[in-house]
Amino acid sequence: MKAPVYIKIHDEIREAIDAGRWRPGEKIPAERELAEQFDVSRMTLRQAIMLLVDEGVLDRRVGSGTFVAEPKVQEQLNGVRSFTDMMAAAGKVATSKTMSYHLSSASTSEQKRLNLPDNAKVLRMERVCYGDGEPIAFEVASIPAELIKDLDREALTGSLYKTLYDKQGIRVTRAQQTVTAAAVTERVAELLDMRRGDPILVLRQITFDQNDQPFEYVRTQYVGSRFEFFLDR
Repeated sequence: MKAPVYIKIHDEIREAIDAGRWRPGEKIPAERELAEQFDVSRMTLRQAIMLLVDEGVLDRRVGSGTFVAEPKVQEQLNGVRSFTDMMAAAGKVATSKTMSYHLSSASTSEQKRLNLPDNAKVLRMERVCYGDGEPIAFEVASIPAELIKDLDREALTGSLYKTLYDKQGIRVTRAQQTVTAAAVTERVAELLDMRRGDPILVLRQITFDQNDQPFEYVRTQYVGSRFEFFLDR
């Protein structure tokens, strides 16, 4: 059985991208031009384009056109890696900017997830995380105040896991993670260079130490067009 015409077009465009004819971030020709080039209807051409969009090869931008998608940072959903390690694995340099840093009474949600008593306090940190200078994620981390009372801000906003291990002997052993999709809010959209309502991936993680005690609750919002999770079973 012969492959549908749109599949053949899909394959040719994919091969052109793999060969470097169009590079990441580059705009491809308009649908009308490509339809003429392949001698097909725009509907058939659009089927091929949308399949490539679904595969993450192309990125359609309303009002701007269709572009070759930038390679996404990947994170495997097993084990725990720092953002720095994730960026290094993707060949990118990780940096971050702390947006807020303060002690506060633990919320009901934080008490539950960190197994804290009433009236406990947490250190709550907000930061934007970058890969090669491009915003990738907005993170809110909550840590029991008792664990970090003798540690300074610079150490905690740098490499948190390394600091906790070096200073407190806390070793990361496992994490509970949930991922959901959402529409980005106006504030986070501005921080991540997105448009309000754009899709975003929300990771909620509870991190446990060697005694199986929770010591960190993190809510991270990842730019959907620059990041993806994968499972290896």
